[in-house]
Amino acid sequence: MSSGVALLSGGLDSTVAAACFAADNDLLLALTVDYGQRAARREIEASAAIAAFLGTRHQVVDLPFLGESALTGEAAEIPRPDAADLFDPDGAAAAADAVWVPNRNGLLINVAACFAESLGADRIVVGFNAEEAASFPDNSLEFIEAANDALRFSTRGKVKIVSPLSRLDKPAMVRRGIEINAPLDRIWSCYGSDEKPCWRCASCLRLKRALEHEGVFDAFLANKSLKEKK
Repeated sequence: MSSGVALLSGGLDSTVAAACFAADNDLLLALTVDYGQRAARREIEASAAIAAFLGTRHQVVDLPFLGESALTGEAAEIPRPDAADLFDPDGAAAAADAVWVPNRNGLLINVAACFAESLGADRIVVGFNAEEAASFPDNSLEFIEAANDALRFSTRGKVKIVSPLSRLDKPAMVRRGIEINAPLDRIWSCYGSDEKPCWRCASCLRLKRALEHEGVFDAFLANKSLKEKK
């Protein structure tokens, strides 16, 4: 059995990844990073509820110095792409460019590695996946491999990244989450911080498409059991 520290944003990807790991391993800590993103409050609330469901400790780390993007500050509007454009390579690339935060995942992994090594954990759990890897290179298997090469030196081989969802798209992640009873009713995937998801930003559109594909969107909106719906 491994022990791990999960990077938990409160969204679909990190929630299902953490639940997958916790099903067979010891999840020591869930880390949520506040880097000035608009959705920080909702992400922290969701992550705390998810960590409680998984029976693990939750901690928030403040990193206010990350770069400007549509996710942070007020300099740019959150993109509202058409759903069709989001799954077109050019449209997806444009949406990704707008919300790119410089070296975010590289930094978050190293922060998590500090916690993991100090706690005696041997794994960092991330929700990187095939769907977002098509637009975000720091979600890819190649990035994980390269980061693990660096961690061999920076943690003296004690800590390694694991990503249970690397080969899955969002519908498959919803399906997997339902199978393992992940707390999908507690997630927050929206880039905004209103009381309800906007269902117009790229993250909301991806989640909506996945839920509709699995036939559970209405149950999700009604906060009903997705497992019973299936």
